[in-house]
Amino acid sequence: MEYKFKEIEQKWQKYWNEKAIYKVKEDFSKPKFYVLDMFPYPSGAGLHVGHPLGYIASDIFSRYKRMKGFNVLHPMGYDAFGLPAEQYAIQTGQHPAITTENNIKRYREQLDKIGLSFDWSREFRTSDPDYYKWTQWAFIQMFNHFYNNNSEKAEPIDQLIAEFDKNGNLLINAACNADTIPFSAIEWNKFDLEQKQSMLLNYRIAYLADTMVNWCEDLKTVLANDEVKDGLSVRGGHPVVQRKMRQWSLRVSAYAKRLLEGMETIDWPESLKEMQKFWIGKSEGAQLFFPVKNADIKIEIFTTRPDTIFGSTFMVLAPESEYVQILTTDEYKADVAKYIDETKSKTERERMADQKTTSGQFIGTYAINPFTEQEIPIWISDYVLAGYGTGAIMAVPAHDSRDYKFAQKYGLQIVQVVEGDISEGSYDAKEGTMINSGLLNGLDVKEAVQKIIGQIESLGLGKRKINYRLRDAIFSRQRYWGEPFPVFFKNNLPYTISEKDLPLKLPEIDIYQPTEDGKPPLGRAQNWQNNDAYPFELSTMPGFAGSSAYYLRYMDPHNEKELVSKESNSYWRSVDLYVGGAEHATGHLIYSRFWNKFLFDTGYVLEEEPFKKLINQGMIQGRSNYVYRINGTNTFVSQSLKDKYQTTEIHVDVNIVHNDILDTEAFKTWMPEYKNAEFILDNGKYTCGYGVEKMSKSKYNVVNPDDIIENYGADTLRLYEMFLGPVELSKPWDTSGIEGVHKFLRKYWRLHFDKENNILISNEEPSKEELKILHQTIKKVEEDILRFSFNTCVSAFMICVNELSTLNCNKTAILDPLSRLLAPFAPHIAEEIRTKMGFEQSVVTENFPEFVAQFIAENEAIYPIAFNGKRRFEMSIDINADIKEIENLVMADERTKKYLEGMSIQKVIIVPKRMVNIVVK
Repeated sequence: MEYKFKEIEQKWQKYWNEKAIYKVKEDFSKPKFYVLDMFPYPSGAGLHVGHPLGYIASDIFSRYKRMKGFNVLHPMGYDAFGLPAEQYAIQTGQHPAITTENNIKRYREQLDKIGLSFDWSREFRTSDPDYYKWTQWAFIQMFNHFYNNNSEKAEPIDQLIAEFDKNGNLLINAACNADTIPFSAIEWNKFDLEQKQSMLLNYRIAYLADTMVNWCEDLKTVLANDEVKDGLSVRGGHPVVQRKMRQWSLRVSAYAKRLLEGMETIDWPESLKEMQKFWIGKSEGAQLFFPVKNADIKIEIFTTRPDTIFGSTFMVLAPESEYVQILTTDEYKADVAKYIDETKSKTERERMADQKTTSGQFIGTYAINPFTEQEIPIWISDYVLAGYGTGAIMAVPAHDSRDYKFAQKYGLQIVQVVEGDISEGSYDAKEGTMINSGLLNGLDVKEAVQKIIGQIESLGLGKRKINYRLRDAIFSRQRYWGEPFPVFFKNNLPYTISEKDLPLKLPEIDIYQPTEDGKPPLGRAQNWQNNDAYPFELSTMPGFAGSSAYYLRYMDPHNEKELVSKESNSYWRSVDLYVGGAEHATGHLIYSRFWNKFLFDTGYVLEEEPFKKLINQGMIQGRSNYVYRINGTNTFVSQSLKDKYQTTEIHVDVNIVHNDILDTEAFKTWMPEYKNAEFILDNGKYTCGYGVEKMSKSKYNVVNPDDIIENYGADTLRLYEMFLGPVELSKPWDTSGIEGVHKFLRKYWRLHFDKENNILISNEEPSKEELKILHQTIKKVEEDILRFSFNTCVSAFMICVNELSTLNCNKTAILDPLSRLLAPFAPHIAEEIRTKMGFEQSVVTENFPEFVAQFIAENEAIYPIAFNGKRRFEMSIDINADIKEIENLVMADERTKKYLEGMSIQKVIIVPKRMVNIVVK
């Protein structure tokens, strides 16, 4: 019987859908397992073969856990808000909802063809009002809470107000804006309602404040750091500058310590943990104040190396620092303004990463080093960030590489204070003996750090401090296609709407661009105000808003009263396996952890960490092909001959290339300009060049999974994507290798049929060899599934089928468990084979085959038989045979008799399971 994969796959996909076989509900009688793929954004291009990699891996694990008796939640939905749909709306006038809906239909068709075990009954889109109601609800909770540093948790804002009524803010230890002024209870109680509301914004977890943002004038919106590269928007390549704007922010920084500590409780890749740890950036050091010469101002700095204070020969401010405008002298104002303008095109992330460029500007003012009492010049430079520490540093060029480069470029003094070689660069090591440092001379660095902090505190110059690099998340976007803020403004101060009025739905507008006077697109909405005529917020929430708690909504997606019920949350609790790309390490994975911790603090969820285990799938890269056009002609020369000509390398569609050989006729019809192309061939063929790079439409190296499924089937695609290599590594796509995987499935299919294509299944008892092959495979595959080593699983299947084919094995006792073993990887063929074998139950709900150790245990040992220590032959003897039985078997062997002719036995030495030596004379 021919392996008709198209019929088989359509048949079983229809069956699974009609039976709702993957639909799941809480069942406290069974252990749960929650598998989740990172929320996909439904782009207009649909899926290419790189996208399903993680989906297939998580699907294999979901199917495996289901067959092991777990109640598996494996949902899917769409992160549907986003800039691409809005940009398309601006260009075409088509509502983003229509674009998004069309894209989702395309995605769903492609996902269904792969045979993924998603529970589609739980599907939602972030753009559904019924969903973003809960995003708005969470925002209101954050607006109505503050972070208590003493209890290290979020607490109701009413408790903060009660404290202000009693003591002002003089005793409270709460996370707040840096410019928050101290006030007493008397002063607080004299504040009017608006003053109190304004002050509370300094403490709310969701707050409105002036902050530096990445502003894109062409897109008329704020962009996140990961939406900007080299001063341009990732989407469209438009210029981006730094600008101070009044924006909503989330006080993520308050959770820095807990975010860091929580890393020790989760099973994530160490490389990703290190990325988050670096981004959170814990530093221990000292807060210190430098007085400004001839001014009643002290500049606060934070340093992790207070021991080097005697080597601080200049100060550097961030270009955005409020001190720049105050302290710049008239002589330098023009130069300072010019430099600030030049730095606006870099994001904070780019400035942190740029280790090569050194630039700065003196502002004409001096500070006083509080220990040397020397005047030191104040500069500005983009290597100092306003958002990290205090936006000011004491520069110690002898012991900091960036300060050293800066001092060398601008001729600033370099004073060494730790012994070490600074002839060719700074000595940055945190070890050595202190020199040129007054009271610290002769101490090692560690001793010096402790002594100088004590001195700083005793002199009232500052104090010991722990600092974090993590910044608050800017939460406003000047776009249309996003969640509306549940906020209205009264006398320019924000208030949240009542929860009973949620969701606040996105209004219809006619044009999706900002208004003529520069307001966000929602400024075009009619009557965008509450019942009291107070205007609603015009910005919308950012892309990460809807994906920050979606894993919780999947637990209880149809609940109209709660984000998630206590019952559902107590059962599913958190995600057991999360699969997605490492590119989300410092975005989504930080924000969702913060969001979850907030909901944990407020008692809405039971687990503090949302994702127990995380697997990062690598990227499937495109294998590009190139043709070589002779310059000034429409003639293309084969790759092996191109060096004889002046040529231009051009990407060519990989779908008209097979094993690097170009289909020249297809090339002529590919694009109009190539209709009359001519070719210089090599041995009658046009050989293309090739390279490995990111899969993208512009490189014509995109391989559509639909084409693979059409030609080879979904099971072949699933197995091949796994066979390419370890899930977590990036690897190139090479369609030529897919034939081997398809041949394996055909060979597996043939195990079950005779030469006339009749089902040929035997109920005979399997041989020891057949059982050994099967159980070696079960052991290998299950161990590798648990290690997420799916590529070696596929290899094990191939070896197993080859060996069973050699034995002409067609026994139910072998092929039944083999079909169940293969089912998580190739579910369609497994279902069909089992039906042909007479099984009625879907393999989805069958048990995973059990490994039985005795079937792979060695029952016999190989004994070398030696005479006077010289090995003559080997014998296979039962491992349980005793010494007397071994001796009798050896003596009865004809080969022994041959070697004993004319000899007398002096001694027989037997080492069980090792060797036999017969001493003769």
